[in-house]
Amino acid sequence: MLKIYSVAEARQSILKRIPPDETAVPPAMLERLAVTFGEQISPEDAVRRILRDVRSRGDAALYEWSAKLDGFPADAALRVPAAALSAALAGLDPETRAALELAAERIREFHRRQPLTSWLTNDLGGTLGQLIRPIQRVGLYVPGGTAPLPSSVLMAAIPAQVAGVKEIVVVTPPQRMANCKLQITGLPDYALISRVILAACALCGVSEVYALGGAQAIAALAYGSQSIPAVDKIFGPGNLFVTLAKRQVFGAVGIDGLAGPTETVVIADETAKPAWVAADLLAQAEHDVLASAILLTPSRGLAEKVQIEVARQMESLPRNQILGQSIPNQSGIVITQDLDEAAALNNAYAPEHLCLAVRDPWTLSEKINNAGGIFMGEHSFEVLGDYVAGPSHVMPTGGSARFASPLNTWDFVHIISLIALNPATTDQIAPLAAKIARAEGLEAHARSADCRVSKE
Repeated sequence: MLKIYSVAEARQSILKRIPPDETAVPPAMLERLAVTFGEQISPEDAVRRILRDVRSRGDAALYEWSAKLDGFPADAALRVPAAALSAALAGLDPETRAALELAAERIREFHRRQPLTSWLTNDLGGTLGQLIRPIQRVGLYVPGGTAPLPSSVLMAAIPAQVAGVKEIVVVTPPQRMANCKLQITGLPDYALISRVILAACALCGVSEVYALGGAQAIAALAYGSQSIPAVDKIFGPGNLFVTLAKRQVFGAVGIDGLAGPTETVVIADETAKPAWVAADLLAQAEHDVLASAILLTPSRGLAEKVQIEVARQMESLPRNQILGQSIPNQSGIVITQDLDEAAALNNAYAPEHLCLAVRDPWTLSEKINNAGGIFMGEHSFEVLGDYVAGPSHVMPTGGSARFASPLNTWDFVHIISLIALNPATTDQIAPLAAKIARAEGLEAHARSADCRVSKE
């Protein structure tokens, strides 16, 4: 049952952010770790050991951990053969392929409109400016799990290509689902990788793909191994172990952020269609047992109708076991005084997705400061953003929308400052640099500036 909360109740429950370090680890996970490592160990320590082992032993460690954690055979190659990529794309049903192609076209066109421009000025005594350069090599982690996401390949690889990245690597975990197996002569049995993920890679022109998941995949991307060159930055969501690994390798390599469970907020008034609102909440809640789907509304009548609709629609959904946990535990309906209070609650919560199912979404949007993406009106529903609208669906979670942005082409470039001052400007500002340096007690800095000043 989707519960109805007062604002005060919601602030102490579904709208209360818990720091990642305080999130409880399920006992079953701790038991599995104890079996795997032969002792009681935390997820952080488990990840640390895997990272250290891969950094030290390279491919040998990758094979051992992949065999232990994913059942990966010792005689199989980590890299997915080119034949598997081309066969996956060729074997994709025409309608799915057409949908992916249209999505790719819209994603590419959207990101082409984002300006990435170097600039120079001669107004400050010489030439100063910023040079925009693409990151040379990036790694994309694409989850497998119960819902392989080919859309995540498109949403990360295409902005990278638009930004000018030359080398794009995909890692995706081998799976044990028989319906994912590629029937290709000469392809080892390990290739239990989602065919549609491989097809999406081929569609994007990404040819370097590895059957590798978990913390060991992040270690390979960060540190490299005998068969996998290291990357400069890692992108993509994953489970707890992937997230912990990304956090621990940061500094040796760049990361896009630390992704948490998906979350959506719907602000709705009495004009919203209850069945549509319920469908939008369920669409996000089915991702994961920790996913959250929250309705903020001043209309109790709408709230009660949505509550009934959620229960009705859940009955026929195949991921009912997941919904049976995410809906009662992480989700809910909050009755607000008005839409202004709903907007204020949203800004404090800073959700990944915000859907405005109200009479005048444009006016309400002016009061929104924090959200990964704003979906304006009931015809711009969030599922379109997941797949075909155009912007990347990789958005900040866990309240990080207060300071972070959706994945975009700027994530795949870096800025180099250019300083080319003329001698007259150097004569003018070098004494100022020396003065500041001496105020900081850095005499060598000051003398470096002094010796450049013209004595004429």
